[in-house]
Amino acid sequence: MSDNNELDLFREMMADVSPLEQDQVEITQKYQITETHLARQIAAQTLTESDPEYLSLDNVIMRKPEDIIEFKRDGVQEGVFRKLRLGKYEIQAHLDLHRKTLKQARDEILQFLKQCQRMDIRTVIIIHGKGERSDPPAMMKSHVATWLEQISDIMCFHSALRQHGGNGATYVMLKKSPAKKLDNREKHQKRQR
Repeated sequence: MSDNNELDLFREMMADVSPLEQDQVEITQKYQITETHLARQIAAQTLTESDPEYLSLDNVIMRKPEDIIEFKRDGVQEGVFRKLRLGKYEIQAHLDLHRKTLKQARDEILQFLKQCQRMDIRTVIIIHGKGERSDPPAMMKSHVATWLEQISDIMCFHSALRQHGGNGATYVMLKKSPAKKLDNREKHQKRQR
């Protein structure tokens, strides 16, 4: 059978077939990207490159004054997180945010954490208060929790024990500074030789 015969046969067989109307498929987004999501993506950078404007003053997950806040980045060992949660690491520095506006608190947190990292301070406490009398309640606490999650140099954090401020304070563990990582790598290489 030649190509022309096959084509003629196909046309003959399809002569009474009419094309289907094209259905329009409505595309729905499974999730809505908010400014907070975009801010988190942009702000997931190191402290040395961070700009306080990326830490959102809007669209935070609101917590209650008595809520425990906690976060552990992937790769952080459970034992390290447990030890932080139980207050077993020496608190090397603290920051008190009482009587600060959200903008002041945001700027001070970044400045404080940058300085801690430069000084190779890894375990700190941030005192934000419970926010029982703020309107809305726990406003500063909610913002602090959101900001700490957005900063990629934060390994983990957890509400403090009662003797360190309880739910009005948060233990924070920072990653090693880039300089300290380089130092450790060089020492390791020297030992290998």
